[in-house]
Amino acid sequence: MHPQDPAPVVARLRAAGCVFAEDEAAALLAAATGPGSLAALVDRRVRGEPLEQVLGWAGFCGLRVVVEPGVFVPRQRSTLLVERAVALLRGSGRTPVVVDLCCGSGAVGLAVADALGPVELHAADVDAVAVRCARRNLARVGGSVHRGDLYAALPAAVRGRVDLLVANAPYVPSAAVALLPPEARDHEPRAALDGGPDGTDLQRRVAAGARSWLAPGGTLLVETSARQAPLTATAVEAGGLRATVVRDDERDATVVVGTSPRTPVSESSRCAVTHAVTIRDGSVT
Repeated sequence: MHPQDPAPVVARLRAAGCVFAEDEAAALLAAATGPGSLAALVDRRVRGEPLEQVLGWAGFCGLRVVVEPGVFVPRQRSTLLVERAVALLRGSGRTPVVVDLCCGSGAVGLAVADALGPVELHAADVDAVAVRCARRNLARVGGSVHRGDLYAALPAAVRGRVDLLVANAPYVPSAAVALLPPEARDHEPRAALDGGPDGTDLQRRVAAGARSWLAPGGTLLVETSARQAPLTATAVEAGGLRATVVRDDERDATVVVGTSPRTPVSESSRCAVTHAVTIRDGSVT
């Protein structure tokens, strides 16, 4: 295969079931440093490795995000998280504190910081490879990346100061993981996909702990699915936040927005705080 001739590459990719064979061939040709390099890259893709891991980067919100083998590949549906975050924080008049939980490669936090300018950004993940990858990405925006289980990873000084907490916690029901495309099922860590029996195990833990980390009036954004949105919203409400569901059909993207009260609520009364869950198509109230 000559590195300037896309036809053999396209043919191999199409035979392997790659739907966008022409686009993928162009990306692989651009990344290759010679015939041997191209052959190795194509072999990896044909074996089912995600294109982004083969290339070493993913396009996300106009940025190149470093993606190492074994790290969750950022999905385009997650751009809705970024858009909601930027809309909420833009024009705040001060440097906001942003936390990206279950950060994976750090793509969401990176895109938020890139769009807003200076932010105090903290990202956390339990996976060592993801943390290493996120540190590579977030170094360019001065973000701090911590390894640990959800809030246990965060520095205590952040508690009660977070203006925006974004979480793309795994939300695929355990029984559905086997039905995922092989790119995800075989090449991304199961812990980044499996959300427990109904897909909301991690979401419930995120929602339960968010209130004590958010500043008064702060916001929690949780990516979920259209089917699981009512369960996610219920978990957010149970954590003492007002929940709104935002849906974008074009991207098949769903985000639950949880808003913290502007006045502190005592622990004894927190369990009594309830709000009606409202649904908004593409808008935040």
